[in-house]
Amino acid sequence: METQLPRNLGDRVAVVTGASSGIGEATAKALAARGATVAVLARRKERLDGLVAEIHRIGGQAAAWTLDVTDRKAVEAVAAKVLGEFGRVDIVVNNAGVMLPNPIEAIRADQWQKQIDLNISGLMNVIGAFTPALIKAGAGGGPADLVNISSIAGRNIFPSFAVYSGTKAFVTHLSITLRAELGAKGVRVSAVEPGVVGTELLNHVDCKGVQDWFEASRSQMEWLRSEDIAETIAFIVSAPRRMNLQLVTIMPTGQAM
Repeated sequence: METQLPRNLGDRVAVVTGASSGIGEATAKALAARGATVAVLARRKERLDGLVAEIHRIGGQAAAWTLDVTDRKAVEAVAAKVLGEFGRVDIVVNNAGVMLPNPIEAIRADQWQKQIDLNISGLMNVIGAFTPALIKAGAGGGPADLVNISSIAGRNIFPSFAVYSGTKAFVTHLSITLRAELGAKGVRVSAVEPGVVGTELLNHVDCKGVQDWFEASRSQMEWLRSEDIAETIAFIVSAPRRMNLQLVTIMPTGQAM
């Protein structure tokens, strides 16, 4: 017997970045299934169109905007369009990111910059564009949520992950500090730190040592699924307004660190 999900987000509007696959796609579906109107943002238009169609088939509400979050002006323009379309935004899931581990002596400056541009600058572009709407929502007496997707790599030590780990440490520390700043304005800020999740993120890895580690770990433990992270995010934003889960770490049961 299929369990009916509570539609407890029926009066809320969510923005999800990096929504064309993985955690972003699963999160958009989870929030829509609970009644939220969802604006899905990513670079791959055909993936977004398919996601919107799927959400509509299950009775949800969604619209898509093609966007590269590293383009600040484009992010601001899309934010204006989302607000024009839906009138407000009170959930932002800052999920777009990239993981490109390599030994530092490989001097992959192109990969360093790409991770900094997307994981840090892109994240900040989204925060800058949507924070005024979140503050307005918080001032209106309802819940308002900024959820930033970080990683356990931001606190744990993994060889060849120095730059990626540095970007995710930024995300976690920024989130905790922003919570202190925005909480008084009615905006909850949460950082979610997953362990190994089976997503397209792993397909971008071109370091053989890291590829071998992931391949070995797949046979040794069951990885997290995107839906696990999505359900956690849905729980975070569904919590009573008085309650802010500021830092949530989600590990595969079999992953030691």
